[in-house]
Amino acid sequence: MKKLLATSFLVGASVLYMFLRPGSVTTPAALGATNATGAGGGTTIPSASQGGAASPPPSTAPVATQSRYKDGTYTGSIADAYYGPVEVQATIKNGALSNVSFLLFPNGHQTSTYINEQVMPMLTQEAISAQSANVNGISGATFTSQAFQQSLASALRKARS
Repeated sequence: MKKLLATSFLVGASVLYMFLRPGSVTTPAALGATNATGAGGGTTIPSASQGGAASPPPSTAPVATQSRYKDGTYTGSIADAYYGPVEVQATIKNGALSNVSFLLFPNGHQTSTYINEQVMPMLTQEAISAQSANVNGISGATFTSQAFQQSLASALRKARS
């Protein structure tokens, strides 16, 4: 009985997290749907009157043509990750973050090297997806994650200037 209760809780928490995580739900407009039956192609998400969460109506405001960042390569400040320094370089193309390279990272011990080789691609991908330094930290690499955020934020500030 305890196992069933624990499993039910974990499944419920996972589903709740999936729906509450920003950007995890696609709106019907993004899928090309035109009504609740799916006419027009794509999958629909129920509206509030159908028991689901309502999505805001699509914006009719004109889209700004100004880029978020200036194109170029920007080096962030060196941040302390306890086991060593972290320094990143952000590449901006067409006004968007297109790549993040690690110039420095903790690699003085075999364990640090192993952990950071696993974590660096994850942090890089998440930053590119988020188009910011506001990324989730990675368990087991908390110090590296925090130093990554600090160094990338510094580089992105330079890209905005």
